[in-house]
Amino acid sequence: MRLLLTSLAIHLIYSQALDIIRNNGVLQIVNKELSPDGFSRPTVLAGTSAGSATFPGPLIQGNKGDTFNIDVVDSLTDTTMNRTTSIHWHGLFQEHTNWADGPSFVTQCPIAPGNSFLYRFAVPDQAGTYWYHSHLGVQYCDGLRGPFVVYDPHDPQAYMYDVDDENTVITLADWYHPKAFQVLAHGAAVSNATLINGQGRYPGGPDASLAVVNVQAGKRYRFRLISMSCDPNYLFSIDGHNLTVIESDGVSTTPVTVNQIQIYAAQRYSFVLTANQPVGNYWIRASPNTQLAGTPANDPFANGINSAILRYNGAPNADPVTIAPSSSGVIGITESLMHPLQNPGAPGSPYPGGAHVINMTLGFNAGAFTINNYSFVSPSVPVLLQILSGTQQAQNLLPEGSVFGLQKNEVYEININGGTAPGGPHPFHLHGHNFDVIKSFDSSEYNFKNPVRRDTTPVAAGETTTIRFVTDNPGPWFLHCHIDFHLAAGLAVVMAEDVPDVKSNNPVPLEWDALCPIYDNLKPDQL
Repeated sequence: MRLLLTSLAIHLIYSQALDIIRNNGVLQIVNKELSPDGFSRPTVLAGTSAGSATFPGPLIQGNKGDTFNIDVVDSLTDTTMNRTTSIHWHGLFQEHTNWADGPSFVTQCPIAPGNSFLYRFAVPDQAGTYWYHSHLGVQYCDGLRGPFVVYDPHDPQAYMYDVDDENTVITLADWYHPKAFQVLAHGAAVSNATLINGQGRYPGGPDASLAVVNVQAGKRYRFRLISMSCDPNYLFSIDGHNLTVIESDGVSTTPVTVNQIQIYAAQRYSFVLTANQPVGNYWIRASPNTQLAGTPANDPFANGINSAILRYNGAPNADPVTIAPSSSGVIGITESLMHPLQNPGAPGSPYPGGAHVINMTLGFNAGAFTINNYSFVSPSVPVLLQILSGTQQAQNLLPEGSVFGLQKNEVYEININGGTAPGGPHPFHLHGHNFDVIKSFDSSEYNFKNPVRRDTTPVAAGETTTIRFVTDNPGPWFLHCHIDFHLAAGLAVVMAEDVPDVKSNNPVPLEWDALCPIYDNLKPDQL
């Protein structure tokens, strides 16, 4: 029988093992010393209580059609890092609740220390694998990230797997020993460790515990792979096992069987793994495109770095001795191989330019990233508040040059050229929507019939990625590179969608109105 969240009894059993929030709960944001790779450092973490806060944060879960009430309590005290915060629920559309989307200075002022804010939003028509993270500066790189899963009790692909529960969520994250603002000031980011489900090792460090994913021979598992990366993309594989991809970024896809998945920052995949190998231990591998500081030459998995363990029931408690497939044996995933399971087809006319076209070119100048020669600098007044205060023309919204106005119920085609922006490919994420990728960064071909549908896709230097979507969700929505250090350096714009209808479609609670007056009166050591 497939395992789904269908009873309170099941939830209570699971909650004893893992920190879980089902639909409603408190998310405490705290500072804490943590050593997930054996190196202790101050962090910013989330937990259902201050004492339980860890990395990654609690798994938030519910079913398609549910409403979520997450009370975020800011208990941050470390004045060497940001003490304010905000949370983005990555991949969820926030229909009629643009105010709950989370990006600081786009849809809200940050939550002040000693205060809380209730995020209340419905998920009427989405199911899949999502996540949440701080959306203030580079704060999520210091630890404020966690998984979010919306289950579909009527999943059309349920016949493909037996187990889909909190134990089949796999998170990948880069981990830094310096604080994130120090990494940002240094320039190109080089992480110290790769954490899989919150555990890992760093080159030259102690033999810290590795994450273990348990399976039973003969069963089929739906694993939900989440990249919580601040920077690198990963080559993910499990020795000796095929991975049948059935979801990309919350959208069910027609099954594609591979043995390696390249996953960029903020992307998610579901894959089915059949536990059909001899009982034993198998390496789970996640090799970053930028190797860890101090990685031995030609050995990205030395002493268990970039690794976790797949362990069959009955196998000894020991490190695997398995080997990865040779490069000639790798079968990887590309966007051209993925197609939506339901309602495939891009909106608009089936040729380039067959929609309202917006062209964007990435650049880099004097330490700042640019889009069409403008670097995004957070406005002092959130874009949503500017609109609610009476600004109705996108060209009058701040920051100047970084806000694009979109008309209601139209098809838009966005051409994003990587230009001269360094550090790519840049995974671009659009808030409030999925989009159809009619031209991927690694292909010259257009696909209007059944392109991959997702919310985060790469953009490479000198190449063009083209996406399409329908403007049916009024609000200011962030479009940005999800390499968090690049976002902090200006690689973002705001899509101001159907501005005249924003107010009537997104009634804000009184608590939201209070955020900016409180924030504006904070002292420097409270920010």
